Amino acid sequence: MDDKEKILLIEDDKEFSEMLSLMLEREGYAVERVENGIEGLRMIEKDTFDLVITDIIMPEKEGLETIMEIRQLKPESKIVAISGGGRSAAGSYLKTAEYFGATKSFQKPFDKTDFLDAVKNILGA
Repeated sequence: MDDKEKILLIEDDKEFSEMLSLMLEREGYAVERVENGIEGLRMIEKDTFDLVITDIIMPEKEGLETIMEIRQLKPESKIVAISGGGRSAAGSYLKTAEYFGATKSFQKPFDKTDFLDAVKNILGA
């Protein structure tokens, strides 16, 4: 059995998703990627993840709603919210994400070292 910590990455920007996934895999994490909150919630219903990283501004189901639903499905989930902003400042979305249950949040673009350190801390590594 594989004992890698599992991360679910919910991100609609394919290039950013690939870059972030590769960065996490290089650190030894197993990463599953989906493009929106609907797909993310389906994955959470059928599998267990040590961490969920979700974008805030996405089509289909945006990140704030996704975070609230993850909290209902699996209240113990560790969640990191990420956002580049959209029409409003990313900071306000990220504060709201933390209010709704995100463990930590990052504004894109973020520092790779800070992000990886936060992931390690959240996962207790």
